[in-house]
Amino acid sequence: MKKSTLRHLGCFASILALTAAFGITTINDAAAQDKKVLRFIPHSGLRITDPIITTAFMSRNHGYMIYDTLFGVDEKMQPQPQMVEKYDVSGDKLTYTFTLRDGLKFHDGAPVTTTDVIASLQRWGKNDAMGQKLIAYTKEMKEVDAKTFQIILKEPYGLVIDSLAKPSSNVPFIMPKKMADTPANQNVPDEIGSGPYRMVKAEFQPGVKVVYEKNPDYKPRSEPPSYMAGGKVGKVDRVEWITMSDAQTAMNALIKGEVDIWEQPSFDLLPALKKEKDIEIRNLQPLGMNYMLRMNWLQPPLDNVKVRQAILHAVNQEDYLAAQVGDPDYYKVCPAMFGCATPLNTAEGAPKPSIETAKKLLKESGYKGEKIVIMAPTDLGSIAQLPLVSGPVLRSIGMNVDVQSMDWQTLVGRRAKMDPVDQGGWHIFHTAWGTADMMNPIANAGVKGLGKEGGFFGWTEDPVIEKLRDDYARETDPEKQKQIAAAVQKRAYEMVLYVPLGEYFQPSAVRKNVKGTLPSPAVVLWNIEKE
Repeated sequence: MKKSTLRHLGCFASILALTAAFGITTINDAAAQDKKVLRFIPHSGLRITDPIITTAFMSRNHGYMIYDTLFGVDEKMQPQPQMVEKYDVSGDKLTYTFTLRDGLKFHDGAPVTTTDVIASLQRWGKNDAMGQKLIAYTKEMKEVDAKTFQIILKEPYGLVIDSLAKPSSNVPFIMPKKMADTPANQNVPDEIGSGPYRMVKAEFQPGVKVVYEKNPDYKPRSEPPSYMAGGKVGKVDRVEWITMSDAQTAMNALIKGEVDIWEQPSFDLLPALKKEKDIEIRNLQPLGMNYMLRMNWLQPPLDNVKVRQAILHAVNQEDYLAAQVGDPDYYKVCPAMFGCATPLNTAEGAPKPSIETAKKLLKESGYKGEKIVIMAPTDLGSIAQLPLVSGPVLRSIGMNVDVQSMDWQTLVGRRAKMDPVDQGGWHIFHTAWGTADMMNPIANAGVKGLGKEGGFFGWTEDPVIEKLRDDYARETDPEKQKQIAAAVQKRAYEMVLYVPLGEYFQPSAVRKNVKGTLPSPAVVLWNIEKE
C-alpha cells in the first residue's frame, strides 16, 4: 500500500476518533437524529400555557402535548376510557364511580391520585361550558381511595361521560392538585402533566418556540389510537413548535425540509404546495371549523339588542368565506350554530342578510355614532381577513368603526377584559371553533347566557336560554333534544348571542416522510414518526 494512502487512512482514523471523542455528528448520525425530532409550525405563538383559563386552540393543543384526560372520544365521537381503567353507574343514575388505571405518573414523578383528579375537574368546571353544567348538577365529588373517586349527582344528568370526554376547548385535563388549586382565572405556575410529552421549560420562548421531549414514564393504552382515544404513543424523542407568522417563510421552510408539518397553511398557497412532490395536503380536522363574530354585551352600544340585530342582518357569510378562504372547495355557508354536519343541524332563527333591514334596525336602536372597536389579529392567518370584512360592512350601515390591529395572543389577553373601551376594552372580535366545540347547546360556549359569572368573553346574559340549555341537559330522547336545540338556536339569533360566519375546512401541509398523523377534533402529535 502506498504511503500516501496510509496517510489518508490515518487521517480518516483520526477524524473518526475526534468524532467519537467530542460527539461530532456524522452525516448518517445527523440523519438518524433528525428522524427523532418533529418540527411543527403552529397557527400562532404560544404565550398562555394554561388551557383552562382560555379557549384559545394554541393553549388547548399545548395541553394535549403534556396533559392527559380521564376519557377521550374516538373517531365515531364516542367517549372511551383514557386515564380511567373502569367505571360504573348506580341504578338510580346518581352515582358514577371511576377507577384510575395503574402506573399514572406526573412529570415530576408523583403518582396521579384522585385528589389531583377532583381538584382538576373542579377548576375546569368553573370556566368550561360543559364543566359548569356538570358541576351545577353535581352534589359531591368524593375520594374513595387514591385510585377511585365518585361523582354524586343531585339529579340524573345524561352528559356526565360526554363532559369528561370533551375533546376541545376547554378540555378537562388532569393536573397535580398543587397546580389545580390555582384560581381559575390565573395561569398555573408550572407545566406539570402526565401526558406523552413534557415541556422543556428552559427552551420556552413565549410566542416564538416551544420544545417538548418524550415522557419516558408514560404508559399508553393498548388500544390503537383513534382521535383522542386509544394509545398515545410518542414515536419521536423531541417535538419543536416553531412560530412563523409569515406564510411565505413557512412555506419555504416546509419545502426545504426545515420543518415537517405546517398546521394551517394559507389557502392562497395551497395550489403551490400541492405541486411539491415531497408535500401532502392532509385534512387532519375532518369535522371542520366554524367562524364566529362575537360582541361584547357589557359595552354600549352593543348592550342594545337592536344594535346587535342590525349587525346580524348586515352580515353575509359568503363575503367572509370568500375573503378568508377563497376556494369554495374548502368552505360552505352554514347558519347552524351546532354545525351543519351534526344531528342538531337546523336553520331555525337565522335571518336572510339585508343591508336595508340592518340600517332600519340601527336607526330604531337610537345609535348615536359611538365608536365600535374591532380587534383584528395580524399574525393568525386563519381568521385575519374576517375583521377586515366587518369593518366596511358595519360602516356601510352607518356605524363608526375602529379596527385595531394586534397579534393574536394580545387579542386573547385583551378579550378577557371587562373594562370600558377607553380603558382597553373592546366591542367585537372574530374567532374560529372546531365543530366538536359546538355540537350541542351545552358544549357551545357561544350560546351560554351566564353573563359575567361563567360566561364566554362577551358575557351574554339571558335566563331564557339558560333554562333551555338545562332542558336539553336533562333530556335523553334524541328527537326531543333536537327540538330543544332548535329553540336554543332561535333564541340565540333573536338576542344575537353571536353571529355565525360560515363553515370551513382547514387542511395541513405535511412532508411525505411524516407518517401516522391522526385526524381528530384537535391537533395531536402522538403516533407520528419520520422515515
